[in-house]
Amino acid sequence: MFGKIIYIGDNEAYVENTQKEMAAADLMNMNVIFEENNQRILGEVSELSSEKIKIRFLGEYINNKYVNGVLRKPLLTSKIRMINKDELMELVGTYNESSFILGESAIYKGFQICPNINNLFSNHLAILGNSGSGKSCGVARIVQNIFSSKYTVQYNANIFIFDSFGEYKNAFCKLSEINSSYNYKFITTNPTDESDVPLSIPVGLLKLDDMALLLQASNHAQLPIIEHTIKLAKIFSTNSEEANSYKNHLIAKALLAVLFSNETVASKKNEIFTILEVCNTKEFNFDSVIPGLGYTRTLSECFEIDSNGNFGESVLITNYILGKINDELDSIQAPEVASYSLKDLAKAMEFTLISEGFQHNQNLHDDAVILRVRLNSIINSKTNSYFSSKYIPLKDYINSLIDFNGKKAQIININLEDVDDTFAKVFVKIISKMIFDLSKTSAQRATTPYHLFLEEAHRYIQKDTDTFLLGYNIFDRIAKEGRKYGVILDIISQRPVEISDTVIAQCNNFLIFKMTHPLDIKYIGEMLPNISADILDKQKVLQPGNCVCFGSAFKIPMIVKMEMPNPMPYSSNCDVSNCWKAVQTNRTENTVNNNTNNNNNNNNINNNNADNKDDELNIPFLNIEENLEMPSGPEVMAA
Repeated sequence: MFGKIIYIGDNEAYVENTQKEMAAADLMNMNVIFEENNQRILGEVSELSSEKIKIRFLGEYINNKYVNGVLRKPLLTSKIRMINKDELMELVGTYNESSFILGESAIYKGFQICPNINNLFSNHLAILGNSGSGKSCGVARIVQNIFSSKYTVQYNANIFIFDSFGEYKNAFCKLSEINSSYNYKFITTNPTDESDVPLSIPVGLLKLDDMALLLQASNHAQLPIIEHTIKLAKIFSTNSEEANSYKNHLIAKALLAVLFSNETVASKKNEIFTILEVCNTKEFNFDSVIPGLGYTRTLSECFEIDSNGNFGESVLITNYILGKINDELDSIQAPEVASYSLKDLAKAMEFTLISEGFQHNQNLHDDAVILRVRLNSIINSKTNSYFSSKYIPLKDYINSLIDFNGKKAQIININLEDVDDTFAKVFVKIISKMIFDLSKTSAQRATTPYHLFLEEAHRYIQKDTDTFLLGYNIFDRIAKEGRKYGVILDIISQRPVEISDTVIAQCNNFLIFKMTHPLDIKYIGEMLPNISADILDKQKVLQPGNCVCFGSAFKIPMIVKMEMPNPMPYSSNCDVSNCWKAVQTNRTENTVNNNTNNNNNNNNINNNNADNKDDELNIPFLNIEENLEMPSGPEVMAA
């Protein structure tokens, strides 16, 4: 089969083909060994003709261990043979307590690919492929195989799956049947089953960066507005006398600024009433009683305009307002722990709008109004129900996500299928940031690994403006720093070209299912300098469920055929044929009934017009049109 070496190039050798029959095509993508003395170089058949065989060099066996790369080319006198079983097992791996079964080799039948768990899951992983190529089934099979290990119980696993379409619930809902120590938790924005847990994010845990993302802040001037709002919300949440005095202090300063402005009296009154309408306390509302010398006035009465065009009780109201100003309160500190809702935050934002520095600065005021509109829009929508006013420490909150009826859940499936892309991305960023922040505070670094599986990752890991606004993007930060803290990204996407370059570049392992879009293929080739054109060519013709695997967890790039998951995720295509059959059956029944009625009508018409041959010729055409009548709307809907 292998003759003498014709010549050796930079990274390949051309070998004489001694087997001229077409059966030699079975050699394609097979591995061969160049052997000379103690040197064993691994190669892969990449081209085949009747005259010669092109073999690409991959690596070298040193002390029976495979090492990538070739320092010394084989000699022209080297013996060439097929790889043997021991050498192949060194490449595909052995199933043991530190590995798991990924799938079967598509080239070597009967050989299972068993990557080391550490090598695959201690680094960021990218799973890419077209829609329908088998990504979701592949992910489900991988996770099922990990938890089905006959050697170990993966009790301390923390796998967070951010699910765009709720398709993994069916694949993992019976996880406890594998082992009673395993538990699966389904957190969703749309609970339907008794075991479903509604998504709830404590507002008190949202920091400046989180709130900026939630409110879609677009410029740096909005950040101090949000920061001031959060501070006020925390202060007001205490409901203390000091907090109420601070509210009065802010209102008094705002009213005083209006009173001494250059506006007309009528404009002043309108502006003062607007302030009192949105920001009020017991001391500052329309019905607040203002004591005078021997008489009282309500606050609204103090701003009645007299015949001279002035406020009738300007002295009384000015003294009352000055009595509520306490400049020492400007240094009040917000508590670290605070329970408040988005509605409380909106109230605090109203005080932010009237506070000094925002009231008469038109640009800042406009920026604040935009944020207020967005916040109120969230409060008045279903999105508000995903936030909780109850404060819980960060560590306890993450533990609550993992806890399932008093037991530890190994798979936490967060379903966001009924949330639009804008807020879904924000939720994923917020929770991912919380996990990352918690991991950084751990006394012993990376002792509790968290894996973030991001289904449809191009929805979340985008080339956003976060870095411009906040100075960082949380996924870029996790990609660069998360590994040392034990926070690992596992991104799943059909459009890698839409994903952040930084995240793709930091992935160490790749499972690439069939991809055909030229931009995606070009992007992967450009982003990964170590990927060869051969790998890119292979993935173009993969069958569904097969993927090209390469990276630090794999000795050489391999084509892996995965088993179908059991149970399956909800990721199958629509069964159009059966859906259509139901409609067709209904239509057939209607057509039969219509034909029966039409035939009866035809007989009557024929009997009445037996002597008129022209009418007889026209009747069938009329009947055909009647028979083509479609079922009515309700009938179609019922089908």
